[in-house]
Amino acid sequence: MADWTHLLLFDGVCNLCDQTVQWVLTHDRRGLVKFCSIQSELGSQLYRQHGFDPTKPQTMLLLTPEGCWVKSEAVLELARWMGGSFAWLRVLRVIPRSLRDVAYGWVAANRYRFFGRKEQCLMPRPEWRERFLG
Repeated sequence: MADWTHLLLFDGVCNLCDQTVQWVLTHDRRGLVKFCSIQSELGSQLYRQHGFDPTKPQTMLLLTPEGCWVKSEAVLELARWMGGSFAWLRVLRVIPRSLRDVAYGWVAANRYRFFGRKEQCLMPRPEWRERFLG
């Protein structure tokens, strides 16, 4: 049995992805979301199981009891869970998913150019280590 119910698979060498993880850690007051780098053994295995190539990460993957969320849906689900002032982001669901995903795909394809990349995943702060798997 997995020791998580809500798991975010992210590109561990992407600065934008790292900032997204930092944002969730800061705003997820319930500690609901766990994290796993796609470059880790577990992350790579889960990413592949859901039909994605871990050597060419193109989307974060959000695994929950309700299902698997990708691209713009993953972002909107995260915002929904954070609640509070982020709840307004749910209005973006009126935009057709295909259009949202085109925008997501464009940012994802250019993320290293726009935001840079690291050689390896950063170590989480000590108080967050138990939320990282793999």
